[in-house]
Amino acid sequence: MPQLRPPPVPDESDFTSRLRSPAVAARVGVWLGICFAIAFITGLISHEAYVHHPFIAFPTRPVWLYRVTQGLHVTTGTAAIPLLLVKLWTVFPKLFSRPPKKVGLLLVESLERGSIAVLVASSIFQLASGLLNSSQWYPWGFDFRATHYAMAWVAIGALIVHIAVKLPVIRDVLGADIDAGLHDRESMAAAAPISRRGLVRSAFLASGVAVLATAGSTVPLLRRVSVFEIRTGAGPAGIPINTSAKHAGVIPAALSDSYRLTIAYGGRELSFSRQDLEQLRQRTHDLPIACVEGWSASGTWTGVRLRDLLDLVGAPAGHDVRVVSMQTRGAFGTTVLPNQFVDDPLTLLALGLHGEKLALDHGYPCRLIAPDRPGVFQTKWVRKLEVIA
Repeated sequence: MPQLRPPPVPDESDFTSRLRSPAVAARVGVWLGICFAIAFITGLISHEAYVHHPFIAFPTRPVWLYRVTQGLHVTTGTAAIPLLLVKLWTVFPKLFSRPPKKVGLLLVESLERGSIAVLVASSIFQLASGLLNSSQWYPWGFDFRATHYAMAWVAIGALIVHIAVKLPVIRDVLGADIDAGLHDRESMAAAAPISRRGLVRSAFLASGVAVLATAGSTVPLLRRVSVFEIRTGAGPAGIPINTSAKHAGVIPAALSDSYRLTIAYGGRELSFSRQDLEQLRQRTHDLPIACVEGWSASGTWTGVRLRDLLDLVGAPAGHDVRVVSMQTRGAFGTTVLPNQFVDDPLTLLALGLHGEKLALDHGYPCRLIAPDRPGVFQTKWVRKLEVIA
């Protein structure tokens, strides 16, 4: 019986396609780097929206800031996926190149390969985990937000090192025609089914299609063509929902005639039924609601200004408020609303949406809605507002 031998390890020279060129990799890499830079900056903004700093206040204006930045974050991450795949395909032969013998060149090569290994691993992790987060599927045991944030620094650091090492090559090939052949390997002589320009344009086209197919969650005008969007806009009053009343376990308590909203400051407490809240002065504001998954929608919210409610218990301005939900399952049942949102005149304890009574899945009997605040902190089914002294 003949003995089976493993196939030989390929050499860099075995890859002969003219498309696997530094000229292609650099051009695709430029736009991939732009996507990564936008995703990194908007990711930092998203992180700051989640972290409450006592001395650095996240702004309440413009009211659409988080909606736009988080939409850009998810959109550029999606656009980066086809670009990364093409980039990896073009540079794949480098994986099998023989290391140089000279110590100086070997150190540079080691730095380059190390940065590439870290960059590729962190990039794949960031894009894959971000895509799963947008789908609200978490097949892992770690905290997504903290891990995604930490790995973003790893990815951007590795990207900077990689650019610094490859800058001479990048400058040469971008300054010449794409077919000039600068820094091409001698073995790159095989014919290709498309031109180098065709491959680059195809990568851009695939990136654009990926955005159009998913961006409807962020840009409502694209919902008819976004066949893979996670949030279609369907929901009560045309506003999507992440957590239903059934999932949160609030249906009996939310519909009970015994429901009371408690407002507490110091040793003073007041309680209000839904009917009591309706008798207070009502205000209406147009405010967007946006989620970390990238979806967003605009709503016309009606309710009682939060600052007016706190004035009833004599709470002074400048204090944070602990907001407690009736939900019995899921995260963010208790959140802290920073004082700049508490005192903002647009922040409401909403009772209605688009001129109708607030739907149960949108937080009936009342919910928080504040300008420029991530959706998970727009607490639904509110049962207590406690001023933190």
